[in-house]
Amino acid sequence: MSNKQIDLKAEQQNTLNTPRYKYSAAAKFFFFSMDLLTGKKDNLPKAKLLEILASIPYRAWEIRHYLKQTRRYKELMKVKDYQGVIDWSREAQDNEYMHLLVIHQKMIEDGMKDKWYLSAFMRFFIVWSYILIARTMACFSQKRAYVFNAEFENHAELVYAGMVRDNPHWENEKVTNDLVKQYADVETWADVFRRIGLDERDHMNHSFVKAGIPEHVHKYEGMPLFE
Repeated sequence: MSNKQIDLKAEQQNTLNTPRYKYSAAAKFFFFSMDLLTGKKDNLPKAKLLEILASIPYRAWEIRHYLKQTRRYKELMKVKDYQGVIDWSREAQDNEYMHLLVIHQKMIEDGMKDKWYLSAFMRFFIVWSYILIARTMACFSQKRAYVFNAEFENHAELVYAGMVRDNPHWENEKVTNDLVKQYADVETWADVFRRIGLDERDHMNHSFVKAGIPEHVHKYEGMPLFE
C-alpha cells in the first residue's frame, strides 16, 4: 500500500488508541522475558533485537511448506495453498530484514552503539532459542504459530508507535540516507518508523487471516484489507 494513500500520523494514533490484542500466556511470558533482558523502555536497540527475531518464523514456515509441497506434489490444490504461505513468508522476511537495515542506519546516524544483548554471543543464544520456539510451535500447530506471530507483530506495531510518540524530535529529522529512502520515500524519520509500524500491522493481519480468525484484523480507515 502506497504511503501517499495513508495518513501515517492518523494510523499511528489509531494504533495507540486501539486496545491491545489479548495475548496468550506464552506471548505474555515471552514479552516479559524480553523486558527483563532489554528493559521496559522501547528504543532503537530493543527494536533492532525484535527485527532480528521477526523474520525467523517466516523462514521456518517457508522451509516447512516447501517440504510439504514435495511430499504432496500430486495434490495440486494443497500445493497451491502451500505456495501461498511460501510467497507470503518470503515477502515478510525480506520486509523484516529491511526494517533491521533501516534501524541500523538510524543508530549509525545517531552515533548509537549496540546494547550488550546485541553482542554476537547473546544474538546467537537468543536467535537459536527463537528458532527452536518457532519450529516447535509450527510442528505442533501451524494455527497456533500464526496466532503467536500475530501477537509478536501486534507488540512490534505498538513499540514503533510508542517510539515515535516518545521521540518528537524525529518529526524534524530529515531522511537523506539512500537505503532508507529505498525502503520508504518519506521526508522524516518519524514517518519512517510509522511506516515500519504499519508493516508490522500488515504482518499481524495476515497472520490472523491465516489462523482463521479474521475478526481480529486491524483495518486501515476507509481502505480495503491488503490492497
